[in-house]
Amino acid sequence: MIMKEPTPTQIQQLPCFHRATIPEAYLDVMGHMNIRHYMGLFDEAAWGFFHAFGMTEQFILNSSSAAFALEHHVRYLAEVHVGEMVAIHTRVNGRTAKRLHFIHFMLNETTGKLAATLEVIASHANRDTRRTSPFPDEIAAQIDQFVAEHSILDWAAPLCGVMRP
Repeated sequence: MIMKEPTPTQIQQLPCFHRATIPEAYLDVMGHMNIRHYMGLFDEAAWGFFHAFGMTEQFILNSSSAAFALEHHVRYLAEVHVGEMVAIHTRVNGRTAKRLHFIHFMLNETTGKLAATLEVIASHANRDTRRTSPFPDEIAAQIDQFVAEHSILDWAAPLCGVMRP
C-alpha cells in the first residue's frame, strides 16, 4: 500500500544528492523525458548518497567492498520536460547488517511537483567473493546516522509496501 505523497517542502528536508537541467537529448517521441534518463539521474543520486556515507569510488577500489542493487520500485508521477530543473533527494528507511532500504524523490524544481520516486533495496557485497556481506562498521555507523535523522521526520515515506531490507 503506497502512502500519501510528501509535499515539496517535506522532500526538501532531505539531503539532495543530484541536480540537473533536462537537455533536449533526454526527450522521447512524446516530448517528455524518457524513462531511461530517470534511471540515469537516480543512479547519479545514488552515487552521491553512497559518497555521503563513505562508499566512495576510492573506498571501493581500496577495499573488497561493493554495493549491488537488488530491487527497485519506480513510480512516475508527473512529466518532466526539456529545460526543467530536477533535484533528487534521498530518505533512508532502514538497514540490516547487509542491506539498505532507501527512496529517492525526483522533485521538479521548475514546476514544484514530485516527478518520480525510486525505492531501492541495495546490499553491501564483497567484491572478491561476489556475495553479500555485512557493511563495514564505519560505513554502517554513517548509514545509521541517516536512519536516525530520517526516522524522526513527521511524514511517512510513500513506500510500495513489498520491499524489506
